[in-house]
Parts: sequence; C-alpha cells; structure tokens
Amino acid sequence: MTGELTGSKVFLRELTLDDWTDVHSYATLPEASRYQPWGPNTVTDSFEFVQTIIKDATRIPRTRFVFAVIHLPQQKLVGAGEVNIRSLSNQEGEISYIIHPDYWGQGLASETARLLLQYGFHSLRLHRIFGTCDPRNIASARVLEKVGMVEEGHLRQNLRIGDDWRDSLLFGVLTHEWNDSL
Repeated sequence: MTGELTGSKVFLRELTLDDWTDVHSYATLPEASRYQPWGPNTVTDSFEFVQTIIKDATRIPRTRFVFAVIHLPQQKLVGAGEVNIRSLSNQEGEISYIIHPDYWGQGLASETARLLLQYGFHSLRLHRIFGTCDPRNIASARVLEKVGMVEEGHLRQNLRIGDDWRDSLLFGVLTHEWNDSL
C-alpha cells in the first residue's frame, strides 16, 4: 500500500475496484480522451482498466502506482494520477494524470502532478521523472512546466492513436532540481 498523498485541493489514494464507475464518468467523455490512445471508454473498458490497475499493484517488483484523485471540498473522485517506473536500474519514472473536464481550470492537475513528483522522488527514490503530452494539449504542457519540469524535446510520431500517429512533447526533472525547488 502506498498510503495517501495530501495537497490543499486534492488527496491521492490508491485506486480500488469500487472506483470504476467514477473513472468511467470521465473516461467516457470525448474531451477527456481527445489526446489519448484510449477512449472514449465503454463500461467494459473502464472496468477492465481498474481491474488491471489492481492487478499491477500486486506485481513484484511493483513499477506502477495509480492513485484516485479526490477533490477535497467534495470528497469526490475527479481523476487519476500515475507514476510508472520505466527503468529500475536507471531510477527513471514517468508521471501522468487526468482530471474530469468539470474540474478543469482549478489547479487540480498541477497539484496532482506535484504530489506525483514528490512521491516519485521521495518514496520511490527515482533520479529522473518525465512526462509527455500531445503538443496541441497546451493546458497539460503548462501543468508540466508549472511543476518544475523542463521541456526536453519534441518526439515525432511516437504514439499510435487508431490509424494515425501522434507527436509528443517530452518534459523532465531530476531529483536535485526538484529538491532545489522546494
């Protein structure tokens, strides 16, 4: 168990099977999945996604940590955040996050990303954490910059979405940069 990560607007806790309907409430929306290789989700897609998260949490060594994003004022699940260890030997991880569109523009993605970075560097002892986003997703690029990540590059056609290819912006931060910013 990873415990909870608490901010001023959200707290993060591990996803449970009971969360699948709340996940589905945003994963079914076209605007939530516009820049993603998945979605809009069917009921089955959302349920199986949460089942996979639960199964991945039991793997040894564990490399995937997925959190429900709970909006503190309402005590409601409004998204998810994730840290994936991409290389154990290089102590490198990736963060990702999604927030229900009804809660966009409130700083929840930024706070979620900060909590994920804190967890990755302090609890998982990662050396480098990166995040990517579609170049058209200006809001997500701003979140990554706002939390102290540096744009490192533009990956051309690195993600297949249906029959098309998507570019990605690559952002990263090193543990000493993160610690110096605190």
